Amino acid sequence: MNIVSLQTRFRKKVPYATQLFRTLSQHRPFSSHKFRRTTHTKRLDKALRILDIITPKTTALPNGQNHLRVIQDFLQAHSNRTSEQRLSNDFISPNSDNGDFSVFDEILESCFINNATSLSFDASVLSNAVSSCASTRDLRGGIQYHCLAISTGFIANAYIGSSLVTFYGKCGELDNAYKVFKEMPVRNVVSWTAIISGFAQEWQVDMCLQLYCLMRNSTLKPNDFTFTSLLSACTGSGALGQGRSAHCQIIEMGFVSYLHIANALVSMYCKCGNVEDAFHIFENMVGKDIVSWNSMIAGYAQHGLAVQGIGLFERMKSQGVKPDAITFLGVLSSCRHAGFVEGGRNYFNSMVEYGVKPELDHYSCIVDLLGRAGLLEEAQYFIERMPVSPNAVIWGSLVSSCRLHGSVWIGIQAAENTLLLEPECAATHVQLANLYASVGFWDQAARVRKLMKDRRLKTNPGCSWIEIKNEVYRFRAEDCSNTRVSEIHDVLDWLVDHMITLGRAPEMQEVSEAIHDNVCP
Repeated sequence: MNIVSLQTRFRKKVPYATQLFRTLSQHRPFSSHKFRRTTHTKRLDKALRILDIITPKTTALPNGQNHLRVIQDFLQAHSNRTSEQRLSNDFISPNSDNGDFSVFDEILESCFINNATSLSFDASVLSNAVSSCASTRDLRGGIQYHCLAISTGFIANAYIGSSLVTFYGKCGELDNAYKVFKEMPVRNVVSWTAIISGFAQEWQVDMCLQLYCLMRNSTLKPNDFTFTSLLSACTGSGALGQGRSAHCQIIEMGFVSYLHIANALVSMYCKCGNVEDAFHIFENMVGKDIVSWNSMIAGYAQHGLAVQGIGLFERMKSQGVKPDAITFLGVLSSCRHAGFVEGGRNYFNSMVEYGVKPELDHYSCIVDLLGRAGLLEEAQYFIERMPVSPNAVIWGSLVSSCRLHGSVWIGIQAAENTLLLEPECAATHVQLANLYASVGFWDQAARVRKLMKDRRLKTNPGCSWIEIKNEVYRFRAEDCSNTRVSEIHDVLDWLVDHMITLGRAPEMQEVSEAIHDNVCP
């Protein structure tokens, strides 16, 4: 279909963006939705102005059809969940009396007006628009800009392609991000970093390393942000071996002196279980900032090293570094793990001295601290006097503490408040059932279990992992898919026997209903 035919179609009726792709791709239409007719002069003028925008300004790319297929796949994947009326509302501004297109309104406003009949804009405008959609996770808006990039020929621009890769990655469309990346005719370091960052968000460290190797083979040199993304993937997946490999590459490339790289290394080593190496990097950092101190304090808190974490906090203050909300969160977590009730109270009360307003996470730490110490009534009183409304996490923490100390009635009240905030929370139902079971109220526990069955509520099984020879092995509760599950159970039985011989018998107080329903063969 040529441009004259497209003009005729515009004069007859105003199409949606998907109808425009029908013309561009010469494939079957994305949907059979019938668009509303209009004879209004203003809408016709706007349609003709839009036609100036969608007319390709450069030679069509041979891989343009693949970009259209990415968009088509998205529309088809969501078509079963979106009615035609809702699709119409997505493309038409709800606040417009005459039904003009909200997406094209935004585009027209961002264009540079050359004259009264034609519009033009450069790649930076479109790249910024895509980046804005990525920041707000506006999936449909970004897809519409993707369409505009195809129609204008700007899809060949490396920065627009990189923005699209980042956009799809942040919106959870990692497969589409990778498709766009593969179709890019020219890739730069920003493009490679964008796709590595996308996989890092999903903690797919192996894929990140594969992409990094491909990047090095392409003669492009990674920058500091590339390594930040790599370290983020290692941190999230607990891959210490790969993290060390990335560290070696960082030293080789000369980025080890970069402050944000050093901070990422401290966080990676802490979260992967190597606090000693993290502290070594921390001690040798030049010009530590608040992120550096917070990362190390949080690392100590994560591993229950409360004395070291609190000591580092006092050292931080003595050097004139002002703590922030994250700093106090790490300190309160240290007190919580170590059971330093009085210290936790004092640090919480001192927050106002530094101009830090306590947030829900800080209140949650205090509630957990008091609950673990068995001060359940004080914890309940603390919640009731909070200046902000407690969330389900805070009430859930009190439920756990009540189950631990056998305080049924406070626990029931806390569970009721939790369910008011999250009525479909399976974990709260399990905690309540375990609370009843811990004091022998088996009928009530069974009733809660039955309620879970009736509502089809299931908890997400817990997961742990261990790294052996640079490979991470994950173990999920109630998962029998591992081919060596019988050997794993034998080792667990041996460990339980060994604990008993040492006088530390395990507490079998949490028996999930799923164990009875999903017994391994």
